[in-house]
Amino acid sequence: MRQIAFSLSLAGLAFIMTAIWGGPLLRILRHFKIGKIIRVEEPDSHRVKMGTPTMGGVMYILSVLLLSGLLNAVALIGVATSGVGRSVLLPMVVMFGYALLGAVDDWEGIRGKRKGDGMRSSTKFTFQVLLAICTAYVLKYVIDAPDVYIPGLFFEVELGWFYVPIAAFIIVAESNAINFTDGLDGLAGLIAATAIAAFGGIALIQEQVYLARFCFILVGALFGFLWFNVHPAELIMGDTGSLSLGAVLAVVALMTGQWPMLLIIGIIPLSEMLSVVIQIGYFKWTKGKRFFKMAPIHLHFELLGWSETQVVQRFWLIGLMAALIGIGLSQV
Repeated sequence: MRQIAFSLSLAGLAFIMTAIWGGPLLRILRHFKIGKIIRVEEPDSHRVKMGTPTMGGVMYILSVLLLSGLLNAVALIGVATSGVGRSVLLPMVVMFGYALLGAVDDWEGIRGKRKGDGMRSSTKFTFQVLLAICTAYVLKYVIDAPDVYIPGLFFEVELGWFYVPIAAFIIVAESNAINFTDGLDGLAGLIAATAIAAFGGIALIQEQVYLARFCFILVGALFGFLWFNVHPAELIMGDTGSLSLGAVLAVVALMTGQWPMLLIIGIIPLSEMLSVVIQIGYFKWTKGKRFFKMAPIHLHFELLGWSETQVVQRFWLIGLMAALIGIGLSQV
């Protein structure tokens, strides 16, 4: 009970830190005119978002890295003798690595030679895969994370060398899934915060205290970001935030061994990603026809007549129920 109270207190502190320095960050981004560029294929209703400050993921990423680093300083210094330090260091490093990749992509799309497009998809994907493989290797052979727990089985299922490619795939897929989800004000932040809180709860049940604290610090920081990101958004997380958020969600799930629960707890990001895959595949197969009105799927519902707020709130309700179900199934 004490650990739960402390973790929730850390979430509150992270929220306050992020909300306080959100205003100055907004002024900096506006000063340097780091604003969102609307793609031609987006709905006309999104035109009002043109110029909204982006790269807002920096707001919560710095809060998480600072607070987690300070909180676990002693453990991190003793990394050679304590698994505790390593357990919190890995998601922090992954967050920084994917945030850096996302920041380069955002900057290239705003001020670079590929203005409006960002990095080449092949280049970005290559770096995502390389980072994911390195992370998967560390999970398996350095911190010795559990391979996988399957509901109904009361033991860890060993995957052997298959673990590394599976884990790498999950990290890349989840980072892109959250990226696809980040299209409406508050959507990606709410969905990710709910999913990370769920895995934080699972980590607490497993007595992975430091991992749980990291999760709730991130949740609190995301709520601080959402203060500025709810409709109408004053700030957008950009790839800086979405790529790192998805990768961290995957790593946390992998560290608990309960990563199959991503299919349930992460049902919204999964649906967003699958809608894009289906749309592209169907378009090529039928030589020009569309399966959805627009993809990712949140845009499809907007074009059906749902307001942006309705889409966000209904998707979040589904995500919340899925998170509760996922926590329950993880303990079966």
